[in-house]
Amino acid sequence: MTETTDTADAADTGGAASAVEGSRGDVRPPEVEAGERTTLLAFLDYLRDAVAAKAAGVPDEAARAAGVPSGTSLLGLVKHLTAVEHNWFTWAFAGEGDTPADDGAPPAPGETAGEILRAYREAAGRSNAIAAACDRLDRPGVRSLRETPPPTMRWILVHMIEETARHAGHADILREHIDGSAGR
Repeated sequence: MTETTDTADAADTGGAASAVEGSRGDVRPPEVEAGERTTLLAFLDYLRDAVAAKAAGVPDEAARAAGVPSGTSLLGLVKHLTAVEHNWFTWAFAGEGDTPADDGAPPAPGETAGEILRAYREAAGRSNAIAAACDRLDRPGVRSLRETPPPTMRWILVHMIEETARHAGHADILREHIDGSAGR
């Protein structure tokens, strides 16, 4: 299926990991009656907001503490997703930069939760701008992070929904272990 170009459909969806601190309860998925690009970005932003909300308002020490034997922490998840956003949209699709970001790098000792969340919001904003500027969702990017031809923007959006949803579930569990907070 080939997407028709619709510049109105490429508009910002308004999310981009803009969660505010504090409990937000159970937030339902977006109700979008729009084109494919707007729908994909709305769901990706919804998931980004869920991840950011789980890390927001948690004291730095608790947010960086490993919540499971593998060493995964709330801030580690956010930092990982920041790198993955950069790698797929900026580095691979747009072809910017010489090397991809390290998506396994833990939070640096001096990095605060606020700084890590701000970097995630900025990466999501850049990703949304790259997706909005793409004239067709079936257009392949410049390069790939894998041993495959460069994926299309559609593939990257669907992959990022899958990646972010998986880690949003991890963040749900980690946050509940920290302070009992539950909900999307």
